Amino acid sequence: MNKEIKKIGIFGGTFNPPHIAHSIIAMQVKDLLNLDKIIFIPSGNHPFKDSISPGFRLAMAEIAFSENEYFEVSDIEIRKTSGKTYTVDTLEDLKIMYKDSLTEFYLIIGSDNLIDLPKWKDPDRLFELSKIVVISRPGFMPVDDGIKYLDKVIIPPIPLLEISSTVIRKYVYENKPVKYLVHPGVEKFISEKNLYKQTK
Repeated sequence: MNKEIKKIGIFGGTFNPPHIAHSIIAMQVKDLLNLDKIIFIPSGNHPFKDSISPGFRLAMAEIAFSENEYFEVSDIEIRKTSGKTYTVDTLEDLKIMYKDSLTEFYLIIGSDNLIDLPKWKDPDRLFELSKIVVISRPGFMPVDDGIKYLDKVIIPPIPLLEISSTVIRKYVYENKPVKYLVHPGVEKFISEKNLYKQTK
């Protein structure tokens, strides 16, 4: 009997903080591509970004996504304590973790990441390890034929959601409400830990 292939979405990000658009996008990708589950992976020491404590970001991701039976949160990058973390290395680790099952990985990235993909570590290997799903982001529409790898990616028909972690951090800094933009538990966590008050 042939084993059924398990299709797993990989949604990495800083999640600084996680917001409702992350959940909406993940669920739409899951349904459109018939994935079995989505694994959210908060980044560790990101090669291009600085942010708040990785532990805080992991905690917020667990609050935001744990209620959905199709969602899972992994600390695979955050628990790496030395050096920068790279997506290709994470996918290699996941391939080893799932070596006993027939698994296809679907790496979910934003269209802004597609533009920068040639700068990533070993981008060609990413396509060997996974299918790459590109989500349109405001100001970064993946329609330019000059973009490398454009012909290799999946671009699902998902409405543009103009919600970003940057905007939410700005709202918190300016004491504006973020209700309905983030999970209520995330809103409470941000308030209790006094996050984003020192910087946008």
